[in-house]
Amino acid sequence: MIAVHSYAVAVLLCVLTMICWGSWANTQKLAARSWRFELYYWDFVVGLLPASLLAAFTLGSMGSIGRPFLADLAQASPASIAWALLGGAVWNLGNLLLVAAIAVAGMAVGFPIGGGIAWVLGIVLSFALVVLEGRHNPGDSPLLFAGVAVIVLAVLLSMRAYGRLAGAAKRPGAKGILLSVLAGVLIAFFYSLVVKSIDPRFVSGGSGNLMPLTAVMFFSLGAFLTTLVFNPFFMRKPVEGLPVRFSEYFSGSAATHATGVLGGVIWAAGITASFLAVGTAGPAVSYALSNAAPVVAILWGVLAWKEFAQAPRGAGRVLAAMFLCYLAGLTLITCSRLSH
Repeated sequence: MIAVHSYAVAVLLCVLTMICWGSWANTQKLAARSWRFELYYWDFVVGLLPASLLAAFTLGSMGSIGRPFLADLAQASPASIAWALLGGAVWNLGNLLLVAAIAVAGMAVGFPIGGGIAWVLGIVLSFALVVLEGRHNPGDSPLLFAGVAVIVLAVLLSMRAYGRLAGAAKRPGAKGILLSVLAGVLIAFFYSLVVKSIDPRFVSGGSGNLMPLTAVMFFSLGAFLTTLVFNPFFMRKPVEGLPVRFSEYFSGSAATHATGVLGGVIWAAGITASFLAVGTAGPAVSYALSNAAPVVAILWGVLAWKEFAQAPRGAGRVLAAMFLCYLAGLTLITCSRLSH
C-alpha cells in the first residue's frame, strides 16, 4: 500500500475527504429535480462499491508498505471482515437518514446538524478507542475537545437557523431536525468500527488484520448489501410523499443515473483519502478533520442552492456565526495534533 508519513500530507488528504464528503450531496440535489432520493440511492451505492474496489486494486496494491490487496484478502480473518462490514451497515443506515434529511430540510441544515453530531460523537469514540486499546494518543487533548465544544455550539446554531427558516417557509421543521439527529448518531459509529478491522501496525487503535484500503472495500460491500434491505423499507415507508415502486427506477434517464453514480464515486474518493491518512494523523484527528464536511456543505447549501433565500431577517447572522464556529472548531482540532 502507498504509505503517508508526513503529517502535512495527511492533513491535505483529510481536507480532500472533507471536500468530497461535503460535496457529494450536490448530486442528490441535482437528481432531486426529477428523482426521489430513494431511487437516487440505488445509483449512489452502485458508484460506491466499484470505486472502493478500484482504490484497493491500485493504491492498495502499490508501494512497499504492508500487503497488497489480494494478499491481504487471502489472510483476512472473519472477525476483521465482520467489523468492516458492520461499519458499512451502520454508516449506510445513517447515510440514508441523512439523504432523507437533505431531501426534507436541505444541505445547509441536514449536514450541519447530522454531520455535526456525527463529527462530535465520532471524535469522542475514536479518541476512546485509542485509549481503550492502551495506545498513546497523539496530540493536545484539551485543544481537541475545545474544538469539539465549539462544534457543538455550531450544531445548536444550525438548529436555530433552520427553526427560523421552517417557520417562515412553513416547512416541516421537527422532521428535518429529527432525521438529521438520527443520522448523525449512527454515522458517528462507523469510523471506529472500521478502524477496529485494521491491522494495528498501520493505524493506532486498530485490532484487526486488514490493510486500510481492504477495510474500505469491505466497508463499501457492507453498505451495498444492506442497501438491499434498508432502501426498500424507505421506499415503502417514505419520510414524505407517496411510496415508491422499484419499477420507477428504470424510468430515469442516463444522466440521472450517472449523477447518482458520481455521488457514490465522490464519497468513495473521500473515504479512500481519509484511510490513507489515518495511520499518520491517528483515528481521532483523522476523523475530526475528514468529517469537517459540514463546513463545505454549508457553503454549497447557502451560496449555490440558496436554501436560506426565504429565511427571515436575522437568520443570516445565525448562519454566519454557525459557519465561524465550524471553522474555529476545525482550526482547534488541527492545532491539537500540531502542538504535540
